[in-house]
Amino acid sequence: MKNIFLFITLLSVSFLHAQSFSGNGDKKVQVGANFQDNATGIFASFDYGLGENISVGVSSSYSLGINTNYVGKAFDERFDVKARINANIGNVINIDDAFDLYPGLHLGLKNFGTHLGARYFFTDGFGVFTELNVPLAKYDTGKLDPSEKLHNQFSVNAGVVFNL
Repeated sequence: MKNIFLFITLLSVSFLHAQSFSGNGDKKVQVGANFQDNATGIFASFDYGLGENISVGVSSSYSLGINTNYVGKAFDERFDVKARINANIGNVINIDDAFDLYPGLHLGLKNFGTHLGARYFFTDGFGVFTELNVPLAKYDTGKLDPSEKLHNQFSVNAGVVFNL
């Protein structure tokens, strides 16, 4: 009986095929942590596939772990939201069907910038991701105070991703 159960389990796992980006109509939700100088926080995003390799979406982050001696407690200082567009090139570089690499651009409340992300799916609905974010153009071109630096500097996001 144990051998039959083991055989069925191995057979079902071999048919499991996790696909990272399926193109038009693909929907992904990412939830994780945001890491940057003088702050850590939470990050969430939603991406929607428009074509074989293009997706658009929205992302948001909120800083939690900050030094209140330098940054106020105001919501608008801690919060950022961005519209984004990604070029999902996982199928182009063809490393693995479960892997997606996506460079992209974003326009947010704090800046215009670029990001480079990677996703790996363990199952059809669940995986992990990481993103590197770099601002290209800041809205305030002068010397930034500590609260203006939040979400306006190099940052890293990491967490889990779900297919909808």
